[in-house]
Amino acid sequence: MLKITSGNSQTSTRLTLEGRLAGAWVKELEQFWRPMTASQRGSLIVDLGGVTFIEQTGKALLTEMWREGAELIGNGCCTRSIIQEITGSPLPTSSIRRGMK
Repeated sequence: MLKITSGNSQTSTRLTLEGRLAGAWVKELEQFWRPMTASQRGSLIVDLGGVTFIEQTGKALLTEMWREGAELIGNGCCTRSIIQEITGSPLPTSSIRRGMK
């Protein structure tokens, strides 16, 4: 199961994910995210702090989201490792925005 919560500020939209980013839940996130890209104001922050598992299709979607400008945030060592793999950043940070190295 995956819980998706969104919140808006004047400068950003934050998606907070909790649970497993796997199977049908990857498609669910994609269907939630795609329409947002057309109407979104400011930056998109994807908070992976509550994610317990990310399968390959989930990683591919996160990669696409990052390439389209999303900031990926995670606090667990596995999540941070996946974020670093997606961004190609060797930085030991939990938050990496596209283009920052």
